[in-house]
Formats: sequence, C-alpha cells, structure tokens
Amino acid sequence: MTLDFNPRPSMADRINALVDAALIAKREATPPRTYLGASRLGHACERALQFEFAGAPKDEGADFGGQTLRIFEIGHQLEDLAIRWLRAAGIDLYTRKGNRPDGDQFGFSVAGGRIRGHVDGIIADAPAALGLRTPALWECKTMNAKNWRACVKDGVTVSKPVYAAQIAIYQAYMEPSVPGISSAPALFTAINKDTAELHHELVPFDAALAQRMSDRAVRILQATDAGDLLPRIAASRDFFECRFCAHAGRCWGLAA
Repeated sequence: MTLDFNPRPSMADRINALVDAALIAKREATPPRTYLGASRLGHACERALQFEFAGAPKDEGADFGGQTLRIFEIGHQLEDLAIRWLRAAGIDLYTRKGNRPDGDQFGFSVAGGRIRGHVDGIIADAPAALGLRTPALWECKTMNAKNWRACVKDGVTVSKPVYAAQIAIYQAYMEPSVPGISSAPALFTAINKDTAELHHELVPFDAALAQRMSDRAVRILQATDAGDLLPRIAASRDFFECRFCAHAGRCWGLAA
C-alpha cells in the first residue's frame, strides 16, 4: 500500500479557482476599448496612456487576476449601495437616462468618439439643508481604509489627483448636454471598503485642470496617429510608476 502525502487543493481553493476562471473568461470576452477613457487621463505617464489607447498587449502576467476582478466587482456593488443610500437621504440622483435600470449611462463622446467618458451620476435636486447647487456631477469611488483616511484628511484633489482630473474633465465635457453642471461643485463620495464609512466633499470646477487633461488627450491621439512614442514619466525603469506598469516590458524594450 502506497501512502500519498502530496498536498491537495482544499475545497476553498478549488471553488475559488473556478470562480476566478469564470471572471477572467468574462473579462477576456469583453470587447476592448477603442477609445481613450477620460477617467484615465489623470494618470501620471502619458506613454502608459498611449499604450492603453493603442491596445498594446500587457506584459505576461500583468493582466488582472481573479482576486483583482473580484475587488472590482465588490466596488461596483458598493457604488450601487451608495446610490440607494443617497436617494434615501432625499437626493434626487440620476445614474441612467430616464432613471431606468436599462437606460443608457450619462456620458460624452468627442474627437469622433475617440475620447469618451461615462459619469456615475447627476444630482438634479437635494434637500435645501445641504445647500447643494444643481445640476451637479456625482462621482463615487471605493477605497481601502488607508486611502480613505488620506482622502478625508487632504481631500480628493491632493490625495487622488487622477480622480480630480476625472471630475474636472467630466464637468467640462458634460456641460453641453447638462447646462450648468460645470458651474456647480461636483459631489464626490468615497466609501471605506473596510469600515463602510462614507466621505463626501464638494469639488469646484477646475477649468485649468480640465484644459490640461483635454490637451493631454489630444497629444495622445496625435502622437499615436503619427506613430510617435510620448515621453516616459521617468528615466529609470526602477521608478515606482514604471515598476508597476502593465506595459513596462514593452516600454523599456524588454518585451516584443
């Protein structure tokens, strides 16, 4: 009789592997973006944004794994809860046209559809005690406790400049379809994923930031059309933004 002392995957491991495989298969079946997402324009490295827009393959092993995809889905569910909570508080929040579950998201498309964005919501009205000016953009993000505390302490503009850039460009480009949305400060909601604490802050429209992000988008489109690579954020691939970039191998000539 031979005894087998080799470790075997636990029930949890086997179930999780199946869950993750399903999430990865779903993501791989999703058509890739053919446009530059406005939510990404605040990223520090223009070359990384250019690779994303051009659909350059990610480094081997750099794509999102099952656990990361689960984190993303939890974030979406928490945002849905935040919508319910704000509406229950008396805020007239629209997240889809007609406020129907099957309605289209509010958003914009410019440069022949090559730059697009979809907003989390638009506040049409709110209790007078809040003093909110409307219509106002609503953006919601979920964060771990450390990032949430930094956002509460320093505000979204300082702690999360990518989000601040997203808010500014959304306010600018939504103005034609929602007149007055750039005049009212946006309401930014941050959810602490660890404790369910909520942070809300008003973010006035930053026209200069919106212009910089718009100019950046145009540079990315023009450089990509011309076949030119935009500058890297750093001169060394050991820079932290480069070390964790999904296109570092291609950027530094380490991948085909």
